[in-house]
Amino acid sequence: SELKMESAVQSQLIQQKSLSFFRGVQDMLPLSVAVIPWGILAGSAAINAGLSVMQAVGMSALVFAGAAQLVSLSMLMTGASLLSILITVFFLTSQHFIYALSLREEVKPWSLKRRLSIGFLLTDELYATAMLKEKPSYAYMLGAGFSFYVSWVLFSLMGILLANKVPDLSTLHLEFSIVVVFLVMAVMLIQNKAAIYGVVSSSIMVLILSWFELGSAILLAGFSGMWVAALFDQAED
Repeated sequence: SELKMESAVQSQLIQQKSLSFFRGVQDMLPLSVAVIPWGILAGSAAINAGLSVMQAVGMSALVFAGAAQLVSLSMLMTGASLLSILITVFFLTSQHFIYALSLREEVKPWSLKRRLSIGFLLTDELYATAMLKEKPSYAYMLGAGFSFYVSWVLFSLMGILLANKVPDLSTLHLEFSIVVVFLVMAVMLIQNKAAIYGVVSSSIMVLILSWFELGSAILLAGFSGMWVAALFDQAED
């Protein structure tokens, strides 16, 4: 009877982990769909930069950072040095350190192997999805992160294959998908009035500052939105 009980408990745990895994896949689905044009663009850009098919696939599979891939490829095409590319990519992806620190308490009890696997899969999208949960489990984050990783590699492969048939995919302006992905994340993270006020404030400010043709309009609008959201958040407390 004890063996049956132990077997039933293990079966229940496996079922719970499976449900959490597929819930992560489900919650990541909107972002996995939104990233399609971005992945295609990254794959085609790698081929246009002179990489072989295997090198392009390897870059998407190992780097797994859309903005970093596009920037490094454009710098490579202009003849930039390896050191300058590494420094640029380092600062471009530095927000991942903040994500990791934010999730530190949640992942601290996990084994090193689990922490490393989530560290590799940690992207803007995975962090936004994890924020939907008060305390995301490893199975949930693995499902969300791995499904997005598979989507990114597959859509990059699609861009790699299309690059030989459609020589200049950049003329299709697929970079708009970068904005779409971050809009989806913003909608996912709007959970209170302070966040709504921050988004509205940023949207208004970017329109006003862009009207005056300020080069730092987006950056200033972002800071203003964070400031407004912080003020309302303090007022609510």
